[in-house]
Amino acid sequence: MTDLFTIAEENLPFEENLLKNPYSVKAWLRYVQFQKSSSPQILYLTYERALKQLPGSYKLWYNYLKLRRLHARRMCPGTLIYEETNSAHERALVTMHKMPRIWTDYLQFLMFQGYVTLARRTFDRALKALPITQHERVWRLYLKFADKNGAEINETCSRIYRRYIKYAPDDVERYINFLIRHEKVNEASVLLAKVINEENFISREGKSKFQLWQVLCDLLVKNPTQIVSLDADAIIRQGISRYTDQVGILWTSLADFYIRAGNVSRARDVYAEAISTVITVRDFSQTFDAYAEFEQSLTKARMDAIANMSNVTETDEMEVELGLARLESLMEQRPLLLNSVLLRQNPHNVSDWLQRVQLLESQGPRKQIEAFMEGISSLDPAKATAGRPSTLWIELARLYEKHNQMDDARMVLKKATGVAFIHVEDLASIWCEWAEMEIRHGEVEAALTLLAKAVTPAASHKVDYYDRTEPVQNRLHKSLRLWTLYTDLEESFGTFQTTKAAYDRMIDYRIATPQIIMNYGLFLEEHNYFEDAFKAYEKGVAIFRWPNVFDIWATYLTNFMERYGGSKLERTRDLFEQCLEKCPSKYAKQLYLLYAKLEEEHGLARRAIKIYERATEAVEPEERFAMFNIYIQRIADLHGVTHTRAAYEQAIERLPEKHARQMCIRFADLERKLGEVDRARAVYAYAAQMSTN
Repeated sequence: MTDLFTIAEENLPFEENLLKNPYSVKAWLRYVQFQKSSSPQILYLTYERALKQLPGSYKLWYNYLKLRRLHARRMCPGTLIYEETNSAHERALVTMHKMPRIWTDYLQFLMFQGYVTLARRTFDRALKALPITQHERVWRLYLKFADKNGAEINETCSRIYRRYIKYAPDDVERYINFLIRHEKVNEASVLLAKVINEENFISREGKSKFQLWQVLCDLLVKNPTQIVSLDADAIIRQGISRYTDQVGILWTSLADFYIRAGNVSRARDVYAEAISTVITVRDFSQTFDAYAEFEQSLTKARMDAIANMSNVTETDEMEVELGLARLESLMEQRPLLLNSVLLRQNPHNVSDWLQRVQLLESQGPRKQIEAFMEGISSLDPAKATAGRPSTLWIELARLYEKHNQMDDARMVLKKATGVAFIHVEDLASIWCEWAEMEIRHGEVEAALTLLAKAVTPAASHKVDYYDRTEPVQNRLHKSLRLWTLYTDLEESFGTFQTTKAAYDRMIDYRIATPQIIMNYGLFLEEHNYFEDAFKAYEKGVAIFRWPNVFDIWATYLTNFMERYGGSKLERTRDLFEQCLEKCPSKYAKQLYLLYAKLEEEHGLARRAIKIYERATEAVEPEERFAMFNIYIQRIADLHGVTHTRAAYEQAIERLPEKHARQMCIRFADLERKLGEVDRARAVYAYAAQMSTN
């Protein structure tokens, strides 16, 4: 080729230098740099001469090939320059086959030209020639090649990806995405299932196992006929048991799978199974709405088909009617199905069981009884919520009673008395209901017998009403509700002795309330057993403390005064003193006035005035002004106004200034009326010194 070109005079220094240093890479590169403005042919010639001398120079080959590719890209693919450039790359790879950049540049150039087979074979040669540590650079391009040509040579590109995941098994998601894009969903689903089941797999795309599982589920549902290597039903059901927060969506997905597969009856079975197994309202709403929409769309499709048919058969009309009936039945069952969901979520909810019984009312008592029995067997009294567990037993007995099955009602209540309730109140409710049922049917004696049995201690040792280590049956005899009903029945239908014995036992068990004590006293007084009534009051004031004992004391003292008047004055005084000894100031006023009234009517006026004086100190601060007014008035009534001076002085001294000023004015007015002008003037002077605030 040197014969074809004349060496320019300005090139002579470079030529002479190359004659002296033909193996100097720098000398050749300086020469090329000097010739950069020359024609491509001259540059190619210089590079060829250099590479003939230095075939192993990476720098020379890299720059030469880069220059050729640059020139080639300016031309249309398929021209001669492309073939020459490809040939130059092939010659370079004879010595540069361990250089990854030479391979990648060549591969990109081939992909630019659109050579599919040549590019694929060159990729394979590159992978064979380069060490595995440098394969990553080749695979990046190889996968781009596969993605670009996947539509035309799908199987070939799939094989490329299969080879790649052997090299990088943790990047299998890329292959899965490729398969999905090119609708090879069967293989994609198999790989997804394998990835999901691999415990140590970490997604390069940052997806969780659930997100991968969602992709698999979506593939299975949308491609029921194409995916044959996996059991879609089993996989989705496995997801239902694993991902409990997505149950509603997964059930609808499973039904959608069968709908797309054309298996309508199986889809309907799936929906029915779903709404009978979900345990949250959200999941129920999702599945039920999808089920209703499914049935509605089926019915609408049949109706549209019939509308377009010329000859409608009776079978066609029956199918439409059956669809409408099925949809109507489904909507009617919604409240009951929702109730089932709530009970599966919490089988110990008393309110939900009662609501279920109410919903079943239209289906007859047999269904209601079945619901009661299911609720009783499922509900744990220790975990009961939204009501008392005894309510189920009571309502079941009332249902039997409503249908005149008294023996069955009694059997239910009898069985309920042996249930291990947590609270005594539940067991007491059972016994009370049993007794009240007997009363409703005129069996008063039976009711009394039942209650007498209920209040009889089951254990010989003493037990605490709130001791939960003891069975409720052992603590039942301390139930106030039970005793209250028992004493009411005894008063109404029993004898005086049995009623009295019942009240005495209540007091002995220390379960009587102040109201019970007063009821007992009133009962005894009605039968003229006054001393026994007073003894009952004595027991009451001994049991209770202030302020609970106030009503008992008030009733006791009032009735004692009415009974004996002044005949047992010393005893009455002792009772008052005993009462007032620990009486809080809040309750003192009424009792002191009652005490003073006793002395005024049956005792000494002097003692009455002394009691009024004590009252002014014992009552609440806000009641003292009123008490002093009463005190002064009673002195005036009993001893005359002239004796009130000491009371006024006490009031002015003890009361706050607001009330003391009023007392001063009244005191001065009194002195003025008595003609004691100097004393009145002194009182006014004292009042004037008080603060006006």
